[in-house]
Amino acid sequence: MNSSYPYHFTRRYVGKLEAVIFDWAGTVLDFGSFAPTQVLVEAFAQIGIHLTLDEARGPMGLAKWDHIKAVGQMPSVAARWQAQFGAAMNDADVDRIYALFMPMQIEHVGRFSLPIRGAIETITQLRQRGLKIGSCTGYPRAVMNTLQPIAADYGFVPDHIVAADDLKAGARPGPWMALANVIELGIGHVAACVKVDDTIPGISEGLNAGMWTVGLAISGNEVGLTQDEWDALDIEQQEQKRDQASRKLAQAGAHYVIDSIADLLPVLNEIELRMAAGEQP
Repeated sequence: MNSSYPYHFTRRYVGKLEAVIFDWAGTVLDFGSFAPTQVLVEAFAQIGIHLTLDEARGPMGLAKWDHIKAVGQMPSVAARWQAQFGAAMNDADVDRIYALFMPMQIEHVGRFSLPIRGAIETITQLRQRGLKIGSCTGYPRAVMNTLQPIAADYGFVPDHIVAADDLKAGARPGPWMALANVIELGIGHVAACVKVDDTIPGISEGLNAGMWTVGLAISGNEVGLTQDEWDALDIEQQEQKRDQASRKLAQAGAHYVIDSIADLLPVLNEIELRMAAGEQP
């Protein structure tokens, strides 16, 4: 008698959303994501390498040590580094820049970290729906120790926070920080979670964790303007920048792309309708 059973089935989550996991800079706080980028420019400048803000923004979403290394590997930066020092950047150089970066980041992170328009109100409504609020970030724990009480004064107090250097497994684009939120929040299935982020590594993190993902086109790194700078653009300029940013996040695999956290609630409603119809992330 053949005792093998070659049956195949797919186990689907049937239920409602349980949690939303947010990035920090460019997602909930710091419209335009200036705290990490501006300080990175200043850290490189201290050793004689002048970055543009676009170069500093390129690998945004990675843990900061990895971010610095990725910037140094950009062809434009690598060429200037070679000309300045006669060799390619190595890990010891990354350590040196990181050592310059960290105290400046800790000192200045609060200066840039006002809540994004509509963020606190949106999170309040999520809690009223019974959703848990997780979070993870490219910032290391030492920066979060400074930023967390500042954010709390503004009303942002997530149920859990995972910093980029908290986990042995690593950070983005891997799934580990998002999954650490699942564990600590007691979520029964990853498909009950939505990851919200303004960066491509952050979207990859959510996808790798098996979650729904929502990219933020305007408030974060891809457009990289302050709220006032964005508001000063005419409609045609805004549409051009929105289209460019949205396309990049969609190509990264985001299930939805919206302007900012203020637009999140209708997307969550649509996700729950899709889940009720049997769809999975």
